[in-house]
Amino acid sequence: MIKLTRIDDRLVHGQVAMTWTPALGADCLLVANDKAATDEFLKMTLGLAKPAAAKLLIKTLADAITFLNDPRGQSMKILVLVNSVKDAATLAAGVSEIKSINFGGIRTKEGARSIAKALAVTDDDIAIIRDLLTKGIELEVRQVPTDNRTPIETLI
Repeated sequence: MIKLTRIDDRLVHGQVAMTWTPALGADCLLVANDKAATDEFLKMTLGLAKPAAAKLLIKTLADAITFLNDPRGQSMKILVLVNSVKDAATLAAGVSEIKSINFGGIRTKEGARSIAKALAVTDDDIAIIRDLLTKGIELEVRQVPTDNRTPIETLI
């Protein structure tokens, strides 16, 4: 069962390990990222950041979709982590269980503008966000679970 799908360009880090994982009761962190799935050094560093009580799975987007659609994974409490709006949209298109996406952190880069604390999006991201909203997917901004939910449509 998916507890939360979160966009955070850092993927696994202290905020995820120390606040989100226990707040959700997650026992599995699923990193859905093509680069991380094929980069041994990145896998190792992500593994160092994970909470001890949770399993860490690092899969390509395609493999993550297969895993999340497999009934055998339903007994797990999964925190899904992606590092881009595009990857979140890909997962949402392939996994009907994803009804909500949390925007946690996307650092600024060329062509992006800041819309909230630790959240910068490009015009392409905004187009994808608008498409997700038309599909009825809730998109909310929160750094940590105790923050108030802010609907992303109020920020773009």
